Amino acid sequence: MTASGERIFVQAIRSYGARHRIDVDVRAGGWLIAMRRGEMRRFAFGYDIGLNSAIAHRLANDKSATSEALSLARVPCIPHHLFLNPKLGRNVVDAAWREAMVGLLHDNPQGVVVKPNEGTSGRSVFRVTTETELDHAAGEVFSMSTGLVISPYVEIEDEVRVILLDDVPRVVYSKQRGADWRHNLDAGAKPVLLEDGEVRAACVKLATDAASAIGIAFASIDVVRVDGDWRVLEINSGVMMEALAKLHPELVQATYDAALDRVFGEER
Repeated sequence: MTASGERIFVQAIRSYGARHRIDVDVRAGGWLIAMRRGEMRRFAFGYDIGLNSAIAHRLANDKSATSEALSLARVPCIPHHLFLNPKLGRNVVDAAWREAMVGLLHDNPQGVVVKPNEGTSGRSVFRVTTETELDHAAGEVFSMSTGLVISPYVEIEDEVRVILLDDVPRVVYSKQRGADWRHNLDAGAKPVLLEDGEVRAACVKLATDAASAIGIAFASIDVVRVDGDWRVLEINSGVMMEALAKLHPELVQATYDAALDRVFGEER
């Protein structure tokens, strides 16, 4: 948030609009933004700027679907197993859902991670090692979500976020973890820009392969190093750079500018 209380995302769109004679109308507390230039009208919603197809957006926002699509394309990734909320009814949810969850827990003696199937910026994410913890985590996630995913707990050695626009890496930074076991920026991790080198090149290659696998144009892709190998953790269709903007505001504005150029058909 800026001093005005608006998200950096909204501020960036306002700035772009002022420089390109685009009317910007912010609604719904900043979550819906209407942009108009002449007869051309475009929308941004949440952190989605409107460049991605509907199916790419839905795949990216669904951790289980992303995992399946990446596996089909043989892109290394962290598996995410989907479990639908039992409140949806027996016609939708297999009666043996809990047994399947327990089976995953037993298959991963180091523990599993339980979280909502759709992104929550690291909220309602639980590391689970016992059936009691599993039941508690499932109850918490199901209380606010139609589905959860279970992934094996892995020791993440490094986590890097790559922000791609049409396969071009606009921003690449590592997440320096704080006291928490998670690398979420909302949990206190710090973004540090990566310089050119083998690590950056490997992360960009993997992120580009992931973007290609689901056909997404503008996305932030989180990749993690586990046992020395890089894998995709998740893909985000909404490109959020609030924490990064505190350190590198010009880079963040330039990235959103480039995306908005695409939205309005301008070439640089």
